[in-house]
Amino acid sequence: MITTSTATRIHDSSGLAATRRRSYTPAGWLYRSAARPTLALFLAIGLWSASAPRAQASRNHEHFLQLINQLSEPGGFFDSDNLISNETSYLHVLGKMREMGIQGGVYVGVGPDQNFSYIARVRPQMVFIIDIRRDNLLQQLMFKSLFSRAHSRIEYLCLLFGKPYPKNKGWEQRSLKELIDYIDNTSSNQKLFDKTLAEVGRDAKRYDKDLTSNDLEVMARVQRAFFGAGLDIRYSTHFRPPRSIYPTFRELLLAEDLSGKIGNYLGAEDDFHFIKKLEDQDLVIPIVGDLSGPRAVKALGAYIESLKQHVSAFYVSNVEFYLSREGTFGKFAENLKSLPIDDHSVIIRSYFNFYAPPHPQSIPGHFSTQLLEKISDLIQQCDSGGCESYSEIVTKNSIVLQ
Repeated sequence: MITTSTATRIHDSSGLAATRRRSYTPAGWLYRSAARPTLALFLAIGLWSASAPRAQASRNHEHFLQLINQLSEPGGFFDSDNLISNETSYLHVLGKMREMGIQGGVYVGVGPDQNFSYIARVRPQMVFIIDIRRDNLLQQLMFKSLFSRAHSRIEYLCLLFGKPYPKNKGWEQRSLKELIDYIDNTSSNQKLFDKTLAEVGRDAKRYDKDLTSNDLEVMARVQRAFFGAGLDIRYSTHFRPPRSIYPTFRELLLAEDLSGKIGNYLGAEDDFHFIKKLEDQDLVIPIVGDLSGPRAVKALGAYIESLKQHVSAFYVSNVEFYLSREGTFGKFAENLKSLPIDDHSVIIRSYFNFYAPPHPQSIPGHFSTQLLEKISDLIQQCDSGGCESYSEIVTKNSIVLQ
């Protein structure tokens, strides 16, 4: 196998930067289609286009893998694990999104399971999780397996943390706090975890027959992190100690929107089952891509257009900060033009308060500030030269949330 490497700078959602190395492997599954979108791409996936928002009759996941392969572009190294979010404010946009009627369409987002809480509110017909890290794609395959095996929220949490299922019934009606208390007060079971670990590996090979042994080890490492830390797991970086300002998974589960309502996707059985259905129907597709890259976002936009759909919400975390700093934000703005949108289509972003100055919409007690902006407004702003600085990007057309 011939491999060449180049070095570049990357972004992460913690406000830290690192150097990544890209490995281009012409024979590898991920980099087969590194060119711009072509007619062949859409002929290859066109048979699925008309029926994409419906359940697949076959369970061999061929179309799922085909989309991953055709829409992905070369990824890069990330110096943070991103196993969970570090955004305590992540639910603060939900009330305004309901008010604006942001529903249906196609949801696009970066990162791990934070997306599921937005998906539960938007109720899209299809989901794409795009991230520069291949590890994120692998973690999404892990989530997909757990959703397929769990029949309820409590079963999902038990599988994730290696706990035995409760012996009594009625957990579908329990509050999220009661589910958390069960996980906290129930001993982990190594044999159960090992069984789930093996099952997830087998499932992943069914989703993507080209997974390598290294891919499976990455997935196993992610699972072991949840098993080892339990609900105390936090966002962390590889070369710096954990920061207490980052929330635990427990805190993220119990986070509230600006009206004081718990809004996590595991807060209600109906939300969990909506996401489970999408996962079971192969309608949550993880792909590898750079938001300012030459291929993935454009290919994704063309594919969504072929479905006669639109992007309802695009969660970008704080990726724009790094794109702006590295001088590639203009490429991201151009990529946005390739996405089919309507008057309600929004970007969901996070601003971290170690940037100077604090954002005008910062909420006391939160290290992050969640923001909304219409995608059409951002495109128009950039076309008129108003995206020269990050502060302009995140403030000029930011929708007031309260």
